[in-house]
Amino acid sequence: LDGKPVRTPARDFLSVPNMHLAEQLAAEWDAQEESIDPRIMQLTRLVNTALDGVAREASAVVEDMLRFASNDLLYYRADSPAALAERQRERWDPDLEAMEARLGERFELTAGIIHIAQPDQTLKALRSHTASLAEPLEIASLHTITTLTGSALLALAVRADDITTDEAWDLAHLDEDWNIERWGSDSEAERRRAVRKVDMDAAGTVLSGLKA
Repeated sequence: LDGKPVRTPARDFLSVPNMHLAEQLAAEWDAQEESIDPRIMQLTRLVNTALDGVAREASAVVEDMLRFASNDLLYYRADSPAALAERQRERWDPDLEAMEARLGERFELTAGIIHIAQPDQTLKALRSHTASLAEPLEIASLHTITTLTGSALLALAVRADDITTDEAWDLAHLDEDWNIERWGSDSEAERRRAVRKVDMDAAGTVLSGLKA
């Protein structure tokens, strides 16, 4: 920027592991006009978070993902209408079953919103599964997906290339979209959802960039 390396808020160099991600960052900076507006620089914000925060507290961030996994969106199913429950089974079960195959353990499901505890062995297996997470950019991106969707399992499915970030987004909004189909959408809700989707896209860009 003006002939000098760009730095994070903590004064580290704004750096990423490969040229593909660097070009994505550069494009975001090039899109700024007379003044820099960090509010519309989601990719830069995510990289800053990874470098300034996650790199120093990686285990705590992974632990927060595991807390989501203990009460994951995908465990809680509709008891009615039957068509919604069937859609949840069709769309959510494949990712649950893929994770169960990786872990060698089973998840407990329930109808409604009353908390259901997951078996200790399943949570232990999930902890072992995430023990290999070390790259701050990957952790930051997975944590972003987890918090935006309410599902660590969807985030881990993206990591495993079972689904794309767009598919994870759609799966997380399955119930909401069901209601929209029947009752119509709300403009303010649409606006909030669009804002969150930009952050989701930034996380997807980082994850795909790390594999480039």
